[in-house]
Amino acid sequence: MTMASERPADLAGRAAIVTGAGGRYGRAIALALARAGAGVVLNDLNPDRAESVRAAIAASGGQALACPGDVTNRFQAANLIERARDGFGRISLLVHGAGAGPLQRPLLRLDEWDWRRLLEVNLTGAFFCTQLMARVMAEEGGGVILLLVPEGASGDAATAAARAGLAGLARQAARELAPAEIRVHALCIAAPVDLDEVAGSALALCEREQGDADWRLRVGAGPIPR
Repeated sequence: MTMASERPADLAGRAAIVTGAGGRYGRAIALALARAGAGVVLNDLNPDRAESVRAAIAASGGQALACPGDVTNRFQAANLIERARDGFGRISLLVHGAGAGPLQRPLLRLDEWDWRRLLEVNLTGAFFCTQLMARVMAEEGGGVILLLVPEGASGDAATAAARAGLAGLARQAARELAPAEIRVHALCIAAPVDLDEVAGSALALCEREQGDADWRLRVGAGPIPR
């Protein structure tokens, strides 16, 4: 399902955190959020990538803050949120795009360290950011949390497990956080897909004021896998 808006999004006065902002999808969404008027906090494990996106936003007249760090570390994830609040005040949007892989290794040859690291990056980091940000949002009137879930051939069991886990996390979080006016969506991204379509769908979900019964939406052709 494509959620691209029919008119330009207006997010003036709002602020967002984008994790994995130096990646393909994270960068596209961060730039789109800034063009729509939002202040954007850019997180990436690589400081140079976060700064590159910040510079691009600043060059176009937008507001952005680069906050590199490892979201698999709970203390660094908490620090990211605090730095974001210090920079922009209330944060009402979280786009979690931090991820790693796929490993492209068969199950019988999958190393334990690689399994653990991929799940930490792709799933545990999402849990930390979702939980910590939701606690803040619940106290400040709600917000929107988008978990990006790349689809296509997983290449390995660890990536497949992480993707299924992200969808499950989004589904349960959407149920539990709805009473606090927090909408949670898994934005499933088919490959290949146009980056403008990804960004447009993310903007439409962020801008919408009312809740949506569908917690999982898809960008690209084909049905959502069950």
